[in-house]
Amino acid sequence: MAKKKRRRKNNFFYQQGQLKVSSIIGLLLVVCLVVELGMKLRTEATQVTDNLTTTSATAQRHQQFIKTIAPYAQQMQRQYGILPSITMAQAILESDWGQSTLSKKFNNYYGIKGDSDQNSRYFKTQEFVNGKWVTVAARFKVYSSWQESMRDHSLLLVNGTNWNPRQYQAVITASDYKQAAQALYDAQYATDPDYPAKLINLIQKYNLKQYDK
Repeated sequence: MAKKKRRRKNNFFYQQGQLKVSSIIGLLLVVCLVVELGMKLRTEATQVTDNLTTTSATAQRHQQFIKTIAPYAQQMQRQYGILPSITMAQAILESDWGQSTLSKKFNNYYGIKGDSDQNSRYFKTQEFVNGKWVTVAARFKVYSSWQESMRDHSLLLVNGTNWNPRQYQAVITASDYKQAAQALYDAQYATDPDYPAKLINLIQKYNLKQYDK
């Protein structure tokens, strides 16, 4: 009886009974790509989760800062007539939400300059001069508390400077926070040409107007 001839395998891995090396390599590459993609997706998911956690923590810190300073800012309005929204927005901007070195170590929330070595410390700061930003060293006041800093800020706006007692009168008499923000820049409280816009943005973003009574 004649023996049946054995049929050789022909499929993805075999060609005429022989393993196809190229197919094996291709499959390994696909597996590697799938594994790499899975790892990348897990990493991205972890990063998204971390970013959301950080964003949430930052938002909570910002709200806590606002909640902390709001009552005293309203007290300054009752005593000196300065809009709390402006008082709070300046504190946020000047102190970076109470995180700057000047505010954390020396309770200066408003970048108020000092006039002697006894009541101030030297810091480098950025000033906008002749159309460009330059770094300068200046003396900034030291306070025992942020409340003392806020009160001094209010008194500065009310009493003006030694050379111009009415320097900030337009800030106090402003009918709303937008006018007050512009008046601060016009009175040279800050050299940043975007200073009014930054204050207005903070007031609108965090609804600080609600504290203006």
